[in-house]
Amino acid sequence: MFEKVLIANRGEIAVRIIRACQELEIKTVAIYSEADKEALHVALADEAICIGPAKATDSYLNMHNILSAAVITGAQAIHPGFGFLAENSLFAEMCEECQITFIGPKAKTIDEMGNKVNARRLMIEAQVPVIPGSNGAIDSIEEAKKIAKKIGYPLMLKAAAGGGGKGIRKVMSEEELATHFSSAQKEALAAFGNGDMYIEKIIYPAKHIEVQILGDHFGHVIHLGERDCSLQRNNQKVLEEAPAHSLTDQLRQAIGETAIKAAKAVNYQNAGTIEFLVDEYNEFYFMEMNTRIQVEHPVTEMITGVDIVKWQLKIAANQPLLLKQKDIQLTGHAIECRLNAENPAFNFAPSPGTVSTLFLPSGCLGLRVDSAMYQGYTIPPFYDSMIAKIIVHGKTREEAILKMNRALLELVVEGVTTNQLFQIDLLTHPSVVKGEYDTSFLQTTFLPNWSSE
Repeated sequence: MFEKVLIANRGEIAVRIIRACQELEIKTVAIYSEADKEALHVALADEAICIGPAKATDSYLNMHNILSAAVITGAQAIHPGFGFLAENSLFAEMCEECQITFIGPKAKTIDEMGNKVNARRLMIEAQVPVIPGSNGAIDSIEEAKKIAKKIGYPLMLKAAAGGGGKGIRKVMSEEELATHFSSAQKEALAAFGNGDMYIEKIIYPAKHIEVQILGDHFGHVIHLGERDCSLQRNNQKVLEEAPAHSLTDQLRQAIGETAIKAAKAVNYQNAGTIEFLVDEYNEFYFMEMNTRIQVEHPVTEMITGVDIVKWQLKIAANQPLLLKQKDIQLTGHAIECRLNAENPAFNFAPSPGTVSTLFLPSGCLGLRVDSAMYQGYTIPPFYDSMIAKIIVHGKTREEAILKMNRALLELVVEGVTTNQLFQIDLLTHPSVVKGEYDTSFLQTTFLPNWSSE
């Protein structure tokens, strides 16, 4: 096992990784920007080193500074968390060149699966069902129109190197395609340095179902069940639950086996997620693979009892994955709500500032809060607005909903505006309580009828 690990991230995921390292008796190094000098991950780590100014491109995305920090502190491995450099194949390669272990898959795998066009090709070769769409990157609007006529409207225009909801447009007609193609391409180029676009048929209505997988360096791959991530706003997940209550046991088994097939096709190592869309006829289609830990990993940990971050560390240290598929039993139901410093009443505008009063819910079995927030902490305006994740586990879905509602009502955050009440209203909406929602529900049904008053 590693003696010292550098965490190339911030916020709650950095804290989460530090805690896992402490329980494995691994020393930790925190990196921080000038804006994060008073951050919790800095206080919890054994060592901390400033890597640059507040702007992410000068700090958390500064590969040379991060690697220099690892070398200076003698860290043997780097955990990238999620976001920032987590799916950057160049950074993974640079770690390898510096003889520092990148805690994640190989750079080649990140490249193969990070480009959505390439990932589609690989999955087709592996006989994994994919969403009908273009066979490769689209070079021009004229080519896009030809493919769109063949596939049929409505469709999704997507960035090949996309992620986080960027470079994605819903297109209802040829006129809209002409309008959106250029803007989506420019957004993708600015966000990812790659303007390649591709087209997929819209699967509607659909559920967004993702399967958590673990793979070691010896060809052993298992899945840890699935999560329902259908409640989204602007292609960003808001609330997640596991297992997916809409799946039959037969469909659950089929999706899990397909996820393992997909992971083995690219010799996947470490933790990752295979994302699918499931239509109203229970047909499922591969969307993409996330080659990193995900924000919503705690719901899977709750229903399986498997510490995914610890297994990331063990696998990266070349230890075999001792878990067998038969060992994975899904118990009860888990829900995660993302608490953001934002104002839902004003188009979810970010709300940075100082947390003057804080009370986090607690006091019962099956309740977990992942956060880097504390009373007196000043939330900087430079990064993602997520400030906490509230996760609950119940024997049934109904119990989990009631427990989450209690936790959200108990939560007190003053000094900044949050989406707390928005989450309560969403969680208790009759359609959500019944499980009768799909990927369009939040945007087209819930939000138009929601009021902050």
